[in-house]
Amino acid sequence: EITISNGQRTHLLKEYEIPLAGNYKLFYYTVDSANFATIFRGEQGKSYSMKIKVAGKEYNAKTSIPFLTKKVDSLSWETVKQKDDTSKVILYGQTTDPPGFGNYIRYFTSTNNGPFFPGLNSVFDDQIVDGETYKVQIEQGVNRNEEIDFEEYSFFERGDSIVVKMTNIDRATFDFWRTIEYSYSSIGNPFSSPTKVLTNLDGGALGYFGGYSVQYTSIKIPD
Repeated sequence: EITISNGQRTHLLKEYEIPLAGNYKLFYYTVDSANFATIFRGEQGKSYSMKIKVAGKEYNAKTSIPFLTKKVDSLSWETVKQKDDTSKVILYGQTTDPPGFGNYIRYFTSTNNGPFFPGLNSVFDDQIVDGETYKVQIEQGVNRNEEIDFEEYSFFERGDSIVVKMTNIDRATFDFWRTIEYSYSSIGNPFSSPTKVLTNLDGGALGYFGGYSVQYTSIKIPD
């Protein structure tokens, strides 16, 4: 069983299953509408805990939902100058980092009403941009279940409708995705150092329990 708590209410999540091809099933947990009295909404600036009980063992994790202090101020684009194909464009975002270290972000993109995918490197801290306003390329998010064209994946195309999902996260969520993305990028490299994926679950479990505060910003690239 899995329970989540905001310190005042504790809600027992319900298991659901989705049949997949090849007699496989996908299992997931979410709120149980039959226990509406204990359901609660996540809030910025609040902390939460999760408890998992399985096979006689117990695993615990804590997270927080930060205030949405780091946002995309504006989006812009330009044609890829190094390509003969003028349909390819680079997306840029301007953002302002609040003063004081410890602002962690993760971003996703959606193209033409498609699903949101995280960037190949989707998490960033503010070690070198603390308190600065800066402009940075926003690479198109990738589906890691499909083959990635590493020369073209980051570009968008003329005519695309793009939504950028900017999220503020806590340090534990940042560390999990930072280490797992580094591990992913090192696959097949015999010279890379072994990477330990950091988790905020105790008891030797792998994974994370994370909270996100979210901003959506959109732009339409002309044909």
